[in-house]
Amino acid sequence: MTAKALDRTDLKILDVLQQDARITNQALGERVALSPSACLARVRALEAKGLIRGYHAHVAVDRIRSATVVLAQVTFKQHALEEFTEFDRRILAMPEVVEASRISGAHDYLLRVIVNDVHHWKDIARLLLGGDYGVEKIVSQFLMDEVKPFSGYPLVATSTDKRGG
Repeated sequence: MTAKALDRTDLKILDVLQQDARITNQALGERVALSPSACLARVRALEAKGLIRGYHAHVAVDRIRSATVVLAQVTFKQHALEEFTEFDRRILAMPEVVEASRISGAHDYLLRVIVNDVHHWKDIARLLLGGDYGVEKIVSQFLMDEVKPFSGYPLVATSTDKRGG
């Protein structure tokens, strides 16, 4: 579904929910100029269409336990669908891998991994390199500071999106 299939009210609802998923239906309706029942019906329709995939809390994990975040770029020896599929299956089963994307360019995957320390990361890297997935190399960086943590997607193009000028 494209943004063109959504009206301005749907986009406003999605934008507000990205910023505050705990907002009450009453307050959300006020923010987007709808009655509570009409607002709830729109939210339910957006959920049913798969445009709202869930509601999450942004937890400060480093204040709860020892946590080191590793951004790992994974490169495969060859691009075989079977190896990607097996690697996908493996990383989906690893709770330390909190985010994974197959990407284009010099690397095949970008992983966000949370570990206790560098020794924990070395164990995971060895496991991924030593598995029968076809991984050639892993380039890892350790997150020092989140300058701009993810807070939602821009839902409409802005004037800064213009090309060439």
